[in-house]
Amino acid sequence: MDIDFIEEDKLLVLKITEEIDHHTTDRMRRLADYEIQRYSPRKVVFDFSGTSFMDSAGIGLIIGRYKMASMIGAKVEIKNVKENIRRIFEMTGILKIIPIIGEEDSCEEVI
Repeated sequence: MDIDFIEEDKLLVLKITEEIDHHTTDRMRRLADYEIQRYSPRKVVFDFSGTSFMDSAGIGLIIGRYKMASMIGAKVEIKNVKENIRRIFEMTGILKIIPIIGEEDSCEEVI
């Protein structure tokens, strides 16, 4: 996972660069938690541009980081989602609480 933080915007971008399954989520969870606590961002964006597969463990990863970010008052957004992962988000209802943002949004220059 690649991480970018834009200090003046307090924007934390977590670019996921691998498949998300039960083998990878524990490490990703620890890293994301550390970075959220370290920076106390106003917005956390999960960038899925490097991810082609996600199973149910990824749902837990995203929901857990959403809860953590919400506790410090940060918003969470998702971007660059491939169609197969988008369908998982739609089926689980995640998109009702975490929006998918378009490329024209503010964090484009981070990628």
